[in-house]
Amino acid sequence: MKTYEMIYALDTTISDEAKEAFAKKFEDVITSAGGKIVSVDKWGVKKLAYPINYKTEGDYTVMIFEADGAVVKEIERISDLSVEVLRRMITVKA
Repeated sequence: MKTYEMIYALDTTISDEAKEAFAKKFEDVITSAGGKIVSVDKWGVKKLAYPINYKTEGDYTVMIFEADGAVVKEIERISDLSVEVLRRMITVKA
């Protein structure tokens, strides 16, 4: 298993419960496949570098986890299907 870092920005207009549900959904995908959550750091609302779907702010979260490559593909699939996720980036930690 490799260690990954995922940064994602959610739409600021959704409720806090919905934001927690997204974090839980990502964590469930990782743990159900035998991965491990190392840390979750909520950065809060920050200005986007450029507008995305007419939004100028996003609620950022950084998650570090250990998992296989198939888990990363599943997280990418889930986040691509969700309109609430403005952007996400997953990188391998060295």
